[in-house]
Amino acid sequence: MKNDQSHDVTVAGGVSMAKDEDEGTSEDGVEESEEVVMEESEEVTIPSTETTAEESEAIALAAAETDAESDAETDKAEKKWPATGFGEGLDTDPLETMPVEEWIELAPFTSTEDVPIPDKLVDQVIGQESAAIVVRKAAEQRRHVILMGDPGTGKSMLARAMTEFLPIEQLEDVLVYRNVEDENEPKVRTVPAGRGDRILKERKETIRLQRERTNRTLMSIALVIGAALLLATINSGEILTFIIGGFFLTFGYFFLRARLTSGDDSNVPKLLIKRARGDEVPFIDATGTLAGALLGDVRHDPFQSGADLATPAHERVEPGDIHRAHFGVLYLDEINLLRLEEQQALLTAMQEKALPISGRSDRSSGALTKTEPVPCDFILVAAGNLDSVDRMHPALRSRIRGYGYEVYVNSVMRDTARNRRRLIRFIAQEVNNEMKKKSGRPIPHFDKDAVGFLLKEAQRRAGRRGKLTLRLRELGGLVRVAGDLASEEAAAFTTANHVLRARLIAKPLEQQIADRFIERQSEYAMLVNSGARVGRVNGLAVLGADSGMSDFSGIVLPVEALVTPSQGRNGRVYATGGLSDLAKESVTNISAVVKKLTGKDVADYDIHVQFPGTHGVDGDSASITMAAAIISAFEELPVDQNLAMTGSLSVRGEVLPIGGVTAKIEAAAKCGINRVIVPRANMQDILIDEQYEGSVEVIPVDSLDEVMQHALISSDEKVSLVERLSKVVDKLSHQPDTMPA
Repeated sequence: MKNDQSHDVTVAGGVSMAKDEDEGTSEDGVEESEEVVMEESEEVTIPSTETTAEESEAIALAAAETDAESDAETDKAEKKWPATGFGEGLDTDPLETMPVEEWIELAPFTSTEDVPIPDKLVDQVIGQESAAIVVRKAAEQRRHVILMGDPGTGKSMLARAMTEFLPIEQLEDVLVYRNVEDENEPKVRTVPAGRGDRILKERKETIRLQRERTNRTLMSIALVIGAALLLATINSGEILTFIIGGFFLTFGYFFLRARLTSGDDSNVPKLLIKRARGDEVPFIDATGTLAGALLGDVRHDPFQSGADLATPAHERVEPGDIHRAHFGVLYLDEINLLRLEEQQALLTAMQEKALPISGRSDRSSGALTKTEPVPCDFILVAAGNLDSVDRMHPALRSRIRGYGYEVYVNSVMRDTARNRRRLIRFIAQEVNNEMKKKSGRPIPHFDKDAVGFLLKEAQRRAGRRGKLTLRLRELGGLVRVAGDLASEEAAAFTTANHVLRARLIAKPLEQQIADRFIERQSEYAMLVNSGARVGRVNGLAVLGADSGMSDFSGIVLPVEALVTPSQGRNGRVYATGGLSDLAKESVTNISAVVKKLTGKDVADYDIHVQFPGTHGVDGDSASITMAAAIISAFEELPVDQNLAMTGSLSVRGEVLPIGGVTAKIEAAAKCGINRVIVPRANMQDILIDEQYEGSVEVIPVDSLDEVMQHALISSDEKVSLVERLSKVVDKLSHQPDTMPA
């Protein structure tokens, strides 16, 4: 009995709510909603059966148990598949220490088909909780936002999610009217959404009726005159008079009709922005648009001097993206690509919440036209990479900072159980998006092994232990390629084998270049991975460090050094191989380190450093490689060629951490090198692929004397050199496991 009552009340409440939502939009809407409520209320009946005290108590107890079970199920579902909704704080969950292979077996799903996906876009955002909180607050308070960060981290998704928090009832139609007093300054009016189309239809209907009345009047006059002319012709018998009179009568009829109705169309307003009742809040992506498309424009009229042939100015007005985004969100990626004058106009629109539309081309007749201010009350979301900030208009950025928020989005997130589940949900979202596309074949869902492989790939691409990448666009590309392979085979699920093959197919350009570079080195015997040589060291480098990609590609970069007497002048350092300024500066610093550690005056020698077979060396990650080669050349001690190294070197001889360490180690393994020296601080960042784990030994070091200890071939001179180096090197103490407060 209680269930029946609850059902009836729910129906009645739903009808009442529908009425409340419809009220306030238009009089017609209110009348319609009232009629619906009356009709529904006639059908809805609420039983009035009385219950005893015992029955009421039993009903209340059953309801409480049901609610408790429902709450428990909800909490369990949220814990199992948490939504990244707005309002969540910082991630304080403990890091997941269980390997992915073991953890994925315990996950409560068999494939991504079992993973629930939130309906709201805002709940699908992953790893950007802090940014999501700011974006929600910005939407509620109508603040502008700057989103900066690496590409593919969800900036556009955050911006689009803002529309879910903006009210729909504020939407308006914008009409442009002819200005009789000044043709080149059309008038602008706004009406509630949906009313503009009705106004346009009513105006056209009025003009149609007026034309019909005019035509009937002219036709009546023409018939009367024609009858009189026919009667006169019958009485006089002059046929020629009837023909000439009929010609002038016909010409006069059409001439008068054209003159009396020619100006009617020009009085019809143009519906510049059209909205319908119930439309979603507009989200306009204006990335890469030209000035006219962004700020509005007035079309050129080739018949501007042709009187009746000319198109009225108000009909040639075209809205810009800023006007289409009225009461919505305007998204501009790579904001720095806008010219300064366009950024200034954008700033004016933000300040005034309206901007007149004028012709953007000086050679167009539209340049003479300028409308009244057209409303453009939008929320600007400016996005880009970090270097975009430097090329923004200072006043525009100041406006956003003063009346909005600046957010730097995350590129990685902590490797916790919750975040692993979020990545699983991301994979399910990508599969569902592919199933919804209108062309091409859908891709099958991913099984557990495939998901586990992708989780490990997310760990590897993060480049740091205990982190997962948030460069989800690139990870999504791997998902789609693996799905395409499974779809081609008509497989029921995408497996780990498909993902592994997809990794080989979807290599970035830098990795393909690196593979060919290694192949070329092998063909021409440029790569030495055995024996010992004086002044030659195998260094390691990465391609794609400045390409914006998260997946680095490593290469082996041999470095050779030669020391010769300067012959009576101050010695110089010669470095060849297309070194960048930073790399040249590191060579200079290495000279000071060598002078300090060896005790030799480098002014008496010329030092030649070469990167054979390469061009374009950037960064200082080859510092210890160059230092080892120079010291080897100075002391004439051979270096083991089955060893490679990477690391930055301070002027005190300390080995500092570098980037792309995993890719560099894998490159050494590909080339058959069995030992790799890396900075000790980078040990936490190493996530080697399974196929290379047993083939390479990673040696962590803190200082240059440790580098030479492992790099030089055993000899008495080596022992003496290492002892001398260890006495002068200020060793870097081991970092504690926990970060300082």
